This record gives sequence, C-alpha cells and structure tokens, in this order.
Amino acid sequence: MRVWIQLQPILAALRRHKAATALIVLQVALTLAVVSNALFVLHTRLAHLARPTGTDEANLFVIRNGWLGHDDGARVDARMRADLATLRGLPGVRDAFASEAYPLQGGGGLPVGLKREPAQTTRPRIAISYFADEHALETLGVRLVAGRNFRADEIVQAGSFDRIAPASIIITRDLANKLFTDGSPALGQTVHLDGPSVIIGIIDRLQGAYAGSSVRSIDEDTVLLPARLADPDGTVYLVRSRTGQRAAAMRASVAALLAQDRMRLIDPDEGVLTLTQARELGYTIDRGVATAMVVLSVLLLLATAGGIVGLSSFWVSQRRRQIGMRRALGATRGDILAYVRIENFLIVGAGVGLGVVLAIGANLWLMTRGELPRMPPWFALAGAMVLWLLGQLAVLGPARRAAAVAPVAAIRAD
Repeated sequence: MRVWIQLQPILAALRRHKAATALIVLQVALTLAVVSNALFVLHTRLAHLARPTGTDEANLFVIRNGWLGHDDGARVDARMRADLATLRGLPGVRDAFASEAYPLQGGGGLPVGLKREPAQTTRPRIAISYFADEHALETLGVRLVAGRNFRADEIVQAGSFDRIAPASIIITRDLANKLFTDGSPALGQTVHLDGPSVIIGIIDRLQGAYAGSSVRSIDEDTVLLPARLADPDGTVYLVRSRTGQRAAAMRASVAALLAQDRMRLIDPDEGVLTLTQARELGYTIDRGVATAMVVLSVLLLLATAGGIVGLSSFWVSQRRRQIGMRRALGATRGDILAYVRIENFLIVGAGVGLGVVLAIGANLWLMTRGELPRMPPWFALAGAMVLWLLGQLAVLGPARRAAAVAPVAAIRAD
C-alpha cells in the first residue's frame, strides 16, 4: 500500500521533467527495438550454424584434384576411375567418390529445376545437385529412408558442358515434401529436369554446397545425379575414413594419388580439407553477423544503462531538499529506495511499451527488405524483461545514495 501511495508524487515529478523523461523513454524504446531484432537475428544465425549436413562430418574429407595437361573426357574419366580405385583400396578409407562439389563448400553445386509435369508453366522447384555414383551414399554417410541406391550401370560419363537428363535420381526428404505437397509418396514418381527422371531413392538429409547466410535457403533441397563429371580442369574427391583414422587417411590419400600419377595438382594447404573445416569456412558470414549482433546489443544496453544512471543521479542531486524533507516527515530509507526504483520502473515501462511496437514494426520492415522470417513475440518480451532488469540494476546506485541522505543535511542544503 505504501508503494502505491508514492505514485502521485512520482508522476508529478516526471511531468516537471518532461524532456529528460522523454529522452530516456525514447532511448529505452529504440534499444528494445534494436536489441530484440538483433537477438532474433542471432538466434536464426546460431540455428543456421548448428544445422547438420546429414553426412558423417567427423570422418569426411575432400581432395581438390586438378589435372595437368589437356586430356579429353574419356581419358579424364579413366584417370578418375583409377584414382577412385586407389583411394578405396587404402587402409583406413571406407569409401570414396568423385563430384563437382561438396556440402558447405560455398558454391559449386549446380542449381537445377524440377517440374512435376513436362508442360508445367509454374516456376519449377529449384534444388542443388551433386554428381554421384553407387558409392556416394556410403561415402557421405547419409541415411536412405526409402527406395534404393544407384547401380553401377546407371552411372554415366558427363562432360563439362553436357546437359544431364538422368533416367533415375535420388532426392532428399525435404525436397520430396516440397515437390509433392499433396502428400502423395515421392518414391517412384517421375519428375522432369531436362527430361523425365524417376525418383528411385529418398535420403534423410543432405545439405547443398551453398552454406550461405539466408534462413530461407534451399540448402537441404538436394538431388543426386548418377554421373561422373569428366572435367579436364579437375574434380573433387570425397573420401570417408574409418572412425578415428581421418588424419592418417588424408595423408595416405594424397601420397597415393601423387604416386599413381604426378600429372596432377593438389594444393597442400587449400586442396585438402575436412568437412569440419568446410563448415568453418562456409559459415564465416553467419559467425560474423552473430558476433556483430552480440556486440551491438551489448553496446546499446550499456548506453541505455549509462543514460538511466546519469539521469537518476542528476535527479537525486536536484531533489536532496525534497528527500530530506520526506525523511524528516518519517520516510524510511526503504521508502526513498522504493520511490526511486518505482520511478525508474515507470519510465522503463513506457519505453518498453513503445519499444515493443517499434520492434514488431522493424521486424516487418526487415521481412520485406530481406529474408528474415517473422519474429516470435517472445523475443520482444524477453528484451522487455532484460531492459526492466537492467533499469533496476542501473538505478540501484543512485537510489542507495538517495536513501542515504541525512534528513538534517538535506534540509540545510542550498
């Protein structure tokens, strides 16, 4: 009851300091709008960083192999076959295959459009493709949830500029759900790329080669094409080691390839890397955005706390006589402390109310300007709680100084 009695003098005091009060309210509102959206961006980036590729990341590594010379497609394909046979025969290597890209690479995967009908006039479903053979699923460690793997006789040789129209494909479950929104089973269905292709298998998850920084990306809409790309410029070998033998398998693989054929180029620094390293490289932008959001939020919160402390300290110094009179009339230190804290709670509350509106408006604006999804309301509410707590902590020092003012000294102050 004693707390509520103090509301009238608090409101009267705030009306006498309209400009200063308005500035703190506006600062709190802007801080809440920015911090809540920054926390939401941070949340989306952390979720993006944590997404599994669907592969056996701990045991996968890639070798970027460049060819020296100007062989034709048939010669390149023969060299690739020999390399893969060598890699698969190494101790510590579980399996290997050749492709043009790999998960989280940051580019290289070929975007393809899939249609339900050949004469479909609506926009095709865009997916990221990998060239793969019958060893790809075992090498990647992906889980086949329906259907079957490729057979060796289904794998074709493809040149750099060949159009691929495979008779069979394997797709991810995510892509299957987007292609067949009516709930019909995707397995055995025919879709159209450059020609009709039957879906013979569905895998649980496989990220594409574009790690990106978008939360509405097509990273998990992936299709495997049964082909080896005989590119005279080079290829990518994906190798899966046995558990705990990745480092040894990497050294052995490079040594075996060089021993077999010196007419190749493998950069020892950038040409061989683990999928763990590919994750670090692929998500560089997302980590940078996350760090920037944390720094921005902390700086804004500190600035807001500083403003509250400064204003509260100023008001305490201006009200020493008033505080002293209240103490002389029987107000306890607890009453003075409660007075200052309630005043701060009301100011921050007004800022929070305005800030929630600004936060929602800023999120809607970001949705139209970029690819940020709708922010759940609890982010704004969490930001409001943080600011209320911050306001109470920031005003604690000035409030204690106000409560410590001696009644006689305050009354005699000029």
